[in-house]
Amino acid sequence: MAGRPWPPLGPPPIRHMNPSPRSVLLGPLLKSVSRSFYLTLRVLPPAMRDPIGLAYLLARAADTISDIIADTSLIPPPRRLDLLLSLRAQVNGTPDQGALAQIAGEVAGQQAQAQPDERALLESLGDALAILPQLAADNAAAVRDIVTTLTTGMEFDLRTFPDETSGEVVALERLDELDRYTYLVAGCVGEFWTKMTCAHMPGILKAPEQTMLARGVRFGQALQMTNVLRDCARDLRIGRCYLPASLLAQHGLAPRDLLDPHASIRARSVLFELLRRSLALYRDAVDYTLAIPARAVRLRLACLWPIMIGLDTLVLLARNDAWLDPERLSKIRRNDVYRIIAASLPLVVSNGLVRSWADKRMRAIEHTISA
Repeated sequence: MAGRPWPPLGPPPIRHMNPSPRSVLLGPLLKSVSRSFYLTLRVLPPAMRDPIGLAYLLARAADTISDIIADTSLIPPPRRLDLLLSLRAQVNGTPDQGALAQIAGEVAGQQAQAQPDERALLESLGDALAILPQLAADNAAAVRDIVTTLTTGMEFDLRTFPDETSGEVVALERLDELDRYTYLVAGCVGEFWTKMTCAHMPGILKAPEQTMLARGVRFGQALQMTNVLRDCARDLRIGRCYLPASLLAQHGLAPRDLLDPHASIRARSVLFELLRRSLALYRDAVDYTLAIPARAVRLRLACLWPIMIGLDTLVLLARNDAWLDPERLSKIRRNDVYRIIAASLPLVVSNGLVRSWADKRMRAIEHTISA
C-alpha cells in the first residue's frame, strides 16, 4: 500500500537509547565542570554520589552566576544578585521555566566562548532541579540546605564587594568576618558531607556525630583558607580583599597596599599569621579523616586527597616570595594531583602513615614561617 513502509528484511535494527538527563548531568557534565572533585566523587559509596553530585552542580551553577566576568561586557553585581536569588528560590520551591530560561539567556550567553561546560550546565538547570524531588526526602532537604547556605556566601560577596570594573578595593573588616565567610562558602560543605556520611553509613565514624560535624566545618574552612591565600592576588584585582583590614592594619598595611609590586615581602607577616590559622584548621581535618575506619578506603580517600592537595599548596605559598603577584600563583599542577593520588594509596589504610605525612608537611610550613 502506498505510504506504508515495507517490513524490514532480517532482524529489526538495534535501537540505541539516548542517556537520561540524570545520567548525563551526574556523569559527563559533572565530570566536565568539577575537575578534581569528580575524582573524589567517584570513590564515594554509591548512595552518597547522587545527592552530593547534584549539590555540587547546583552550587557550581550559582557560583557561575555570581562570579561571571566576560571579556567585553559584565553583568552588574545587582543583576547577578537578582539571578542568584531567583535560582535559590527555585531550589527551595517550584522551578520556573521562564526564570530558568532567563538565567540561561543572560548568563550562559556570556559564557559562550570562554566556558562551554558552564554554559551547558546553566542550560541544563531545569533537568538538575527535576532530580531534586527524585531523591529521598532527607537527601533532598540536605541538598536544599547546603545550596541555600552556599548561595548566602555568594550573596555576601555580591553585597560586600564593589563592581569588578570599579577600580576600588574593599576588604573584610575583622577576622570573625573571614571565619563566617569561610563557613558560608566551604565550612558548610564539611557539615553537609558529614550529614551524608551519617545518613548513608550510620555508625561508621569513630567519633560522636557532633564532634565530626564541628571538625567537618573546620575541614571545609581549611580548604577555603587555602583558596583565599592562593587566589589573593587575583581577587585584589577585581576589588576583593578577604584579608581583614584590622589584621592588615596591625602590620602597617591597608588593602590597596597589597596591589604594590613589592607588597609580597611587606605582607609576608600577614600571610604567615593566616598560614598558622590554616594549619590549626588542617589538624582538625586530619583528625576528621582518621575518625573514618581504615576499612572505609573510599571515604578516607575522598577526605585525604583535598588535605594533601591543600597542604602542598600551603607549602608553595609559604615559600613563594611573590605570593601577591598574579603571574606567580602558588598552584598545584595537574601532574602534581596525579602524583598525590598515587602517593595516597599506600598511606590511606594507616593512621600512622597519614599522620606522619601531614605532620611532615606542616613542619615544613612552620619551619619556613618561623625562619
